[in-house]
Amino acid sequence: MGAKRSLGRSFGWLWAAYAVSTFGTSLAFDAFALIAVLVLHAGPAQVSALAAVGPAVGAVLAVPLGPWVEFRRKRPVMIAMDLVRCGLLLSIPAAYLLGRLGFVQLLVVSMVIAAADITFNAAAGACLKALVGPPDLIVANGRFEATQWTSTVLGLPLGGAAAGLFGPVTTVLADAVSYLLSAAGIRAIGGGEPRPVRDGAPPTARAAGLLEGWRHILAHPVLRPLFLNSVLVNGLIMATAPLAAVLMLGPLGFPPWQYALAFAVPCLGGLLGSRLAGPLVARFGQHRVLRTAGTLRACWLIGLAFVHPGVSGLLLVMAVEFAMIVCIGVFNPLLAAHRLDLTAPDRVARTLSAWSATGKLTTAALTALWGLLAALTGTRTAMALAGALILTTPFLLPRRPAGPASASPEPARAPAAEAGPPHK
Repeated sequence: MGAKRSLGRSFGWLWAAYAVSTFGTSLAFDAFALIAVLVLHAGPAQVSALAAVGPAVGAVLAVPLGPWVEFRRKRPVMIAMDLVRCGLLLSIPAAYLLGRLGFVQLLVVSMVIAAADITFNAAAGACLKALVGPPDLIVANGRFEATQWTSTVLGLPLGGAAAGLFGPVTTVLADAVSYLLSAAGIRAIGGGEPRPVRDGAPPTARAAGLLEGWRHILAHPVLRPLFLNSVLVNGLIMATAPLAAVLMLGPLGFPPWQYALAFAVPCLGGLLGSRLAGPLVARFGQHRVLRTAGTLRACWLIGLAFVHPGVSGLLLVMAVEFAMIVCIGVFNPLLAAHRLDLTAPDRVARTLSAWSATGKLTTAALTALWGLLAALTGTRTAMALAGALILTTPFLLPRRPAGPASASPEPARAPAAEAGPPHK
């Protein structure tokens, strides 16, 4: 359904930009950790700090950028964030060649890139809402979801091979080039983009605009449960990832290539799920499919606590991951489309910034907490606790459907009355 439907030239360029940057990110997956270990000889504490502190601080840095993005043209913001990420990533191979690369540089780059990621995604969501009408949002987000999983399936093994042959710094260079190509793709969209209406609110009201995204989410009867469900499910899944690595690569004795295979092949399920999302909605309705997929995606994580050595253990991990990722592949584009549909155009950037920042902070906190639980109770026990807790998350899903943003119980305020950023 989605593959045969044309959404126009402008969306095509946006999709192409997304595809090339996503593939570059997949190529450079875990490159910072590899550089820290293989090049800088960092210890476990430093690698853990790089994985948790960088994204968490980046999320905090991104919070004030939401209101700044809201009342500016979105495509120039997206291009600027691509160029910022490109320049920061290029600083790593440059410092490496000069013999000046250090852990502090990796940490600072990871922080700023995390903030740029959130800012870019907030602007991209608003851009997509402007380019694609509400009936096509599911199709558009389904294509993005399919592209993400395809990039993961192809990029992870290729990136691993490139890192092994040429070093992890090479994959960072490839990622930097992908952001440059992404910026060129966004520039090629062309056409006019209307300047958002700026307000004349006093400084105190502008400061209050920092919280507008959270106010909108938490006041909305449908977005609130979706938000709580999303950040908790994603956080718990990500919190078990390092525990699975410790268990499989340590006591269970899986070689690295089998470990990579166990988590790369199931990503094909995301491609399948994203292709199924549109037809399922056409047959059963968006709300019903959203609730069903959201419930089913919570049922599989506990299976990872029962992984055991050998081929059967490897197949167990692959089956659990495949089933979970199929459900995620259906759920994610529906969530993304529903979130845009329920958010007025004059608050999309702040809503997406608040959502993304909260997700990153929650994931960082849960990852640290589950690391502590694993140290106190054992790796399997901690993974089982995460699997049991995630089974409760379907109760957070909204029970009733809601209309679009125009039908929201809290009407969108006029731009002149809404908190916004200072004038340039």
